[in-house]
Amino acid sequence: MIKHLKGKYLTQGFLIVASVFLFSFGSSETKVYICKGPSSKKYHLTPKCRGLSNCSTKVYETTLKEARELKRTLCGWED
Repeated sequence: MIKHLKGKYLTQGFLIVASVFLFSFGSSETKVYICKGPSSKKYHLTPKCRGLSNCSTKVYETTLKEARELKRTLCGWED
């Protein structure tokens, strides 16, 4: 019985942590950074991401929602 309760509480704790994580990164208000160069396809979690080092334009701050609407995906250096 004790093992079952431990597992139950650990599972609930994991679900709470996972929900908070997904909410914080899935929020439409989450700030991300993009390059508006002609071949840019990614968004970045920090303006100093290694993936932005070759940006041919200014680095712009935007929302995660807008970046996704522009068909941007998360930079491979940050996943």
